[in-house]
Amino acid sequence: MRYQISAKLLSKTFDHFRKCGKGRHECQALWTSAWRDPKIITEVVHPAHIADVGGYLVDQKWLNSFWLALAENDRGVRVQVHTHPREAFHSQSDDAFPIIHVPGFLSLVIPNFALGPVGFRGAYLTEIQPDGRWQQVDPNERLKIS
Repeated sequence: MRYQISAKLLSKTFDHFRKCGKGRHECQALWTSAWRDPKIITEVVHPAHIADVGGYLVDQKWLNSFWLALAENDRGVRVQVHTHPREAFHSQSDDAFPIIHVPGFLSLVIPNFALGPVGFRGAYLTEIQPDGRWQQVDPNERLKIS
């Protein structure tokens, strides 16, 4: 599936990363959309979490409330997005603990704590395969900026 995200929401994602991570810590955002039109990303959610230079941990109480709000508003998480300190890749921890464990789910990693230009240059996008493994995919094939 190819998701569409506005330039404004992509910029908002980078703003979250820059304010939260301050160029020193990893940060996460979740891109959501309505179930009636799942291909159109309409919200960037910044989870409550703790982080350091090499990872982050989402607050479990926040996460429980988030799942309930998604169900109540007929929405779903389409892409998890997070930063890395230098180059973008999917770590063993990223592979083992995605927010969603279903084939087709996307995980986007932004390099350099998102301090570079807003966009997908240097980013790493990977997708859960039917066998549960992750496979790198081209961001421009799965994500369209409008």
